[in-house]
Amino acid sequence: MSLPYAAEKHVAIAAVRRACHLTSSVFNKLVKNETVTKGDKSPVTVGDYAAQALISTILHRAFPSDPIVGEEDASDLRKECGHGLRDRIVELANEALVYELGHGDNAEWGIGPGAQQTTEQLLDAIDRGNYVGGRTGRMWTIDPIDGTKGFLRGEQYAVCLSLIVDAVVQVGVIGCPNLPFDPAEPEVNRGVIFVAVKGQGAEQVALNGGNHLPLRIPDISPEDVNFLESVEAAHSSHTFNDRVSSLLDITRKPIRMDSQAKYGCLARGEGAAYLRMPTGVGYREKIWDHASGNLLITEAGGIVSDSRGLPLDFGLGRTLGENFGVIAAGKDVHSRVLSAVQVASRD
Repeated sequence: MSLPYAAEKHVAIAAVRRACHLTSSVFNKLVKNETVTKGDKSPVTVGDYAAQALISTILHRAFPSDPIVGEEDASDLRKECGHGLRDRIVELANEALVYELGHGDNAEWGIGPGAQQTTEQLLDAIDRGNYVGGRTGRMWTIDPIDGTKGFLRGEQYAVCLSLIVDAVVQVGVIGCPNLPFDPAEPEVNRGVIFVAVKGQGAEQVALNGGNHLPLRIPDISPEDVNFLESVEAAHSSHTFNDRVSSLLDITRKPIRMDSQAKYGCLARGEGAAYLRMPTGVGYREKIWDHASGNLLITEAGGIVSDSRGLPLDFGLGRTLGENFGVIAAGKDVHSRVLSAVQVASRD
């Protein structure tokens, strides 16, 4: 008898692996002006759209009744002025869809030779990510390129996919094409996929399909504590983090990187805590930015909460609601960081 969510886990890993190869290919071919602008002015590349089209196509074939909460929609691509970008996205998505079957792949998921899609089918696949979310039922979240600035710099970014059932994350997969499998050998075997299923633990696997390694957050002594935090100060308050570090007598420099790759690093003992506190009023964290990482940390033996000590709520729609920040750490560190955050918040 198979474990719960075994099929969903296998499909999610295959979809993320294929999307990682797609985004790596896009970076290597990146042409100037193949970037559009979102309302919040963050950069979005053709890789975002193509990866969401790819993952959505696979999910729809494997689980046709499941709705999807995705980062992108195809409204701009349907306009005549977007035809150049649209044609490039269709080309890239189809290249990834028809690529030969590899480790863990199944042609029934709409991949492999002959699996190309029409332009309209791929635009519809992107738009399937418009689901509003909610507290009941199954839904997938897709963040096709989490950390777009890191992606454009050739640094850390992640392809993130999760399955949420009745507001609880059950499957989380984070693909990090630029992260080394072994942090002790940073220039060797780049490309990691972090995987977690609720109640079944966490692991990392090589992007090429081998080297399964179970993950458990190690105990960390107070003098070895340091933070994982965003590169961009606009995304998380570095000043606030410095105050918390001072309260905890932390002397080690923070590790700064983009994307949910931070959750993966934390799960394997690189850095002691991930601290993401809001920089102002009004911004609401998106569920796709934390769903996979939240499950990865809890299944690796850690705790994820907001600054009130409450768990993140994935049943509020497309966002986590009012922004009280995110604190993720091993159980021995989390309580100390939470207390310091609450003191710093009152100052």
